[in-house]
Amino acid sequence: MQENRLLLVDSDALPDVFRKVVDAKQYLVSGEASNTSEAARMAGISRSAFYKYKDAVYPYQDKGANKLITVHAVLQDRPGVLMALICAFYDAGANILTVNQNIPVMGVALVSISARVDERKMSMDHLLSGLRTIEGVQRIENITGE
Repeated sequence: MQENRLLLVDSDALPDVFRKVVDAKQYLVSGEASNTSEAARMAGISRSAFYKYKDAVYPYQDKGANKLITVHAVLQDRPGVLMALICAFYDAGANILTVNQNIPVMGVALVSISARVDERKMSMDHLLSGLRTIEGVQRIENITGE
């Protein structure tokens, strides 16, 4: 059995149907289209063309633009500390994926945050050093190994 081979090809070199399939998939993800028939119609392709290629065509995403970071923080149990931490991620241009906070014990709460960070906006070291300066953050560690 032959293994699938993936190719990175400029969309201008491909038949227009592949770009339209990607467009239709985006219409579904964004909610602009409520079903595949509507998405295919909006993209200007038939439903059969959509179904034929939907599992084979994907937009290219530069991995450097989607770097993930997960931090573990020990925060003082005071109003606004977690919000300040989240705002710092926002200011860095990060897209927070998950926030998990334990119930505070002995005046501190353990928090884990995973986020997608575009390093072109801010280096990981710069982000972490900024997070450590937030009032009420007792400790912060990058647990992703990056």
